[in-house]
Amino acid sequence: MRVAMIGTGYVGLVSGACFADFGHEVTCVDKDAGKIAALQAGEIPIYEPGLDALVASNVREKRLDFTTTLAGPVAAADAVFIAVGTPSRRGDGHADLSYVYACAREIAAALDGFTVVVTKSTVPVGTGDEVERIIRETRPDAEFAVVSNPEFLREGAAIRDFKHPDRIVVGTTDERARKVMTELYRPLYLNQAPLMFTARGTAELIKYAANAFLATKITFINELADLCEQVGGDVQEVARGIGLDNRIGSKFLHAGPGYGGSCFPKDTLALIKTAQDNGTPLRIVETVAAVNDQRKRAMARKVAAALGGSVREKTIAVLGLTFKPNTDDMRDAPSIPLVTAFNDMGAKVRAYDPAGMEQAKRDLDGLVTFCANAYECAQGADAVVIVTEWEQFRALDLERLKSAMRQPVMVDLRNVYRADEMAAAGFSYSSVGRANPPLWGGS
Repeated sequence: MRVAMIGTGYVGLVSGACFADFGHEVTCVDKDAGKIAALQAGEIPIYEPGLDALVASNVREKRLDFTTTLAGPVAAADAVFIAVGTPSRRGDGHADLSYVYACAREIAAALDGFTVVVTKSTVPVGTGDEVERIIRETRPDAEFAVVSNPEFLREGAAIRDFKHPDRIVVGTTDERARKVMTELYRPLYLNQAPLMFTARGTAELIKYAANAFLATKITFINELADLCEQVGGDVQEVARGIGLDNRIGSKFLHAGPGYGGSCFPKDTLALIKTAQDNGTPLRIVETVAAVNDQRKRAMARKVAAALGGSVREKTIAVLGLTFKPNTDDMRDAPSIPLVTAFNDMGAKVRAYDPAGMEQAKRDLDGLVTFCANAYECAQGADAVVIVTEWEQFRALDLERLKSAMRQPVMVDLRNVYRADEMAAAGFSYSSVGRANPPLWGGS
């Protein structure tokens, strides 16, 4: 089948490359001429493990190409995917749908024959209805169906998630569109892909509901971590104990400095605004968003406590800047308010991230000194703070690290290390949700 993918961000580029790998003919379209030129030259503008090889192989097999021109690929396509950004709108927190609607107008002008127009971007309930209205108004004679097909990709594991999904949600009641979507995803499984067909508005809501629920799990375990620190519990054991209950599950129960990234912060906010506009406020989600925002700066106070109550005139080494490992994405990363808080408290900040420093310079330039590796980052530091759990931070040479520092203090916001091994290495060590030492023992 022929696919046009509008947008070459995380979702668009990964989805386009994976569809091409299934054997479909895919053209990725983007107005950013520099990005398209880079892709045509084999340069991948985002960091996603395995994506460079996937793109290269499908370009070589002539199943994947890139262009700034929308009309031709749309006219030839069986399915056109809208995968443009829907950032939080300034002022009110609603999803900014201007890129989606502009895309719909351009698609309408280029349609030729029956085409399925698919919203892959995360959009609020009712967006598909408006996309359909725009296309119908622009091209009354067009044959098309608008479908919602939300993505559930984790940055750092996006290719695997696309090719081995838990479910594929498709929002449509149009039988022709249903057949096209079934054929697009058919290569996923020998028997049948786990397709869930539902109404378009329901599919739009499923995406927001999923992200809000996962954000709630993260915030829940973070608040339990605070309680564990006060009463002498171990949040990792609590998480394991409840996660073994298959009604709860073990994923997204890792205590830390709060959630970030391109999805959870903006999607929880957009869902909150949608609910408020419809007179059905989601109090739990409102609280989740508020608690998460407060937590990020609270972690700076945790570091200050580890240094006797103040970081003024101290040097802080921050290991990890991206919101999670295996990505260069800095959107709403916990490191941003953390570093800002350190600066506000009068500290000097050094930082290292394996993939995110170029992106980080847009948010943190002038606030930190960027370093070439973890040990350079720790040079002369009064404390090392692990913010992102990159694999290379899991087995640091602790003796080398300590010898580089002014004083051996580590604040581990991801619980990478154990208190006993850090004590043996001569560090003053703090973590999240683990009393050190515990306030009670075994019997």
